[in-house]
Amino acid sequence: MAGTDDTVPIAELLDERRHLLHVAYWMLGSSRAAERVIDETYRRWFELPEPVRARITAPRSWLASVAGSICLTWPALPGQDRTGAVAGLVRRTEPLAAEPLGSEAADRARHSLGARRERPTSARQQDAVARAVHLACVTHDEGLLTSLLAAEATAFFDGGGKVRTLINPVRGNTHVARTLLILLARHPRTSLHPHPVNGRTGLVVRYGPQVAAVISLDVAGPQVVQVWGTLNPDKLRTWNRPSPGTGGRC
Repeated sequence: MAGTDDTVPIAELLDERRHLLHVAYWMLGSSRAAERVIDETYRRWFELPEPVRARITAPRSWLASVAGSICLTWPALPGQDRTGAVAGLVRRTEPLAAEPLGSEAADRARHSLGARRERPTSARQQDAVARAVHLACVTHDEGLLTSLLAAEATAFFDGGGKVRTLINPVRGNTHVARTLLILLARHPRTSLHPHPVNGRTGLVVRYGPQVAAVISLDVAGPQVVQVWGTLNPDKLRTWNRPSPGTGGRC
């Protein structure tokens, strides 16, 4: 089970990815190539055995070193388009997990659905619970947040292998509450807002003007039974795409 020691605030996750992209772009001079190099860099991070990752005390430095090494081995033949040289790199877009998402995660999802059917939640109650979770997070009230989560609550985080988010699910209201409070730690550029997500009130995290995460809440009765956090940059593109006349979706 993932622990709170592995959780990184969203602001740090985005700063880290931007730093790596700047390093790769400086070395290669291509935004497209830099994106693919950083995808490969994170792929190598997530492929490390968990005990090995745990011994890395400065993950950002490790990632920067790996990104630099990939850039240095880039084909640089005269007249060659270096942006196409990464076609062989593997791009992973599904969340990585030590536990198969098709087994235990699916069971948890079915459990959540069963709980919602047993204790149906109206849109008004969903909204009230989501706004209470929002208040607990922005005020950093761990006790309130824990009380809003079912004892068996589970949280899943999808970074798509492109940000250094948690790999395994977090279970239990205390662990989920602490993980969320670390992930949503206060930062001058970070803000959290209630917002419709898949037809129900959830939470949207912004880093400056950018949507950095979308959090769905599965509510049964008065409590949250599952939290689904999407931090995968690819899945957030539609949230960050400007809409005509609005300047953005949110």
